[in-house]
Amino acid sequence: MPIYLWKARTRQGALKKGEIESVNEDGVMAQLRAQMLLPVSVKAKPKDVSEYLPFLKPGIKTKELVIFTRQFATMIDAGLPLVQCLQILGDQQSNPTFKAIIREVKSDVEQGSTFADALSKHPKPFDPLYTNLVQAGEIGGILDTILNRLAVYLEKADALARKVKGAMVYPATVLVVAIGVVILMLVKIIPVFEKMFADFGGELPGPTQVVVSMSHFMQEWVGLFLACLVGAVVAFFQARKRSASFRRRTDALSLRIPVIGPLLRKVAVARFTRTLGTMIASGVPILDGLDIVAKTAGNMIIEDALIQVKAAISEGKTIAEPLAESEVFPGMVVQMIAVGEETGAMENMLSKIADFYDDEVDAAVSALTALLEPVMMVVLGGTVGGLLIAMYLPIFKIAETIG
Repeated sequence: MPIYLWKARTRQGALKKGEIESVNEDGVMAQLRAQMLLPVSVKAKPKDVSEYLPFLKPGIKTKELVIFTRQFATMIDAGLPLVQCLQILGDQQSNPTFKAIIREVKSDVEQGSTFADALSKHPKPFDPLYTNLVQAGEIGGILDTILNRLAVYLEKADALARKVKGAMVYPATVLVVAIGVVILMLVKIIPVFEKMFADFGGELPGPTQVVVSMSHFMQEWVGLFLACLVGAVVAFFQARKRSASFRRRTDALSLRIPVIGPLLRKVAVARFTRTLGTMIASGVPILDGLDIVAKTAGNMIIEDALIQVKAAISEGKTIAEPLAESEVFPGMVVQMIAVGEETGAMENMLSKIADFYDDEVDAAVSALTALLEPVMMVVLGGTVGGLLIAMYLPIFKIAETIG
């Protein structure tokens, strides 16, 4: 439905303004009069540029989703009707993309859809985990509790993702700087030395000749080199997106990389246990929970293992048995889950495992950062230093000849 901007006066004469979603201007007038307001002006809200250019639409951050979820839980707990909650949250939302989605959800609920079904039409912000938990909350009549639990889960999952991204930012930045510095030296600085050596005459040392040849190549093909570099990165991610077999091979390789592999495995364990624990505590059946957890694993090797676990459980096995057979999850995790099954405290045990592996990820990220800093500095310093030494070799030779 279109959105209208309105101005109206209260009985005391105070001027108020706002936005209302309605079929037409008459509908807006009727809503204002129902609120004891005297309409002054009503006009259709102009469309935002992002509506014509979808790629300009801002994304929805996890923090915004957490705030929405917490506020929604508070309103539901206070006894406000579902539609009114959505109306209030939609009106106060500053992100236009999220505002539009909330209004569409509100419209679907008004037309008779359940809250979970209305959310499922927007899978990007409200993934299957979110909608399934909301559905469990609606069925069990504990929607406010489920939403609070969801907010806690989203905060911890986002914190875990930020830790890993933070660990990758430093080496990626140093690598980009190193490539930029080397290209700059080869294109701008080495030719100055080459001209100076040509004026002196004589044969250049081997390392210097190699660097000069690299400089010639880079001056002629720098555009193609950068295009190939960017193309290779884009092709890699496109191949992972479109080819399941390529993604499976690269995921398997990533788990075997020294230092990086154990970190990724710990992140996967923390995500798996946190997600499954949240779903079991919210009343979602374990088979449905495993299906959703597998899809959100982030690694196809772990996803395949969880699918096999689900198949084994449907045949009557315990969850610990197929987890142990998969050889993907650490023995300690399998043993703790087995204890949780035996004692009937599975969700508590999964939560403890997730907290433990959150701390393990913290320690692994710190160790990785401490290891990468000197390695990257040595690589950058060695590369730049090697180029400079190669350029100074002829100068040393000239000085020796003069001496």
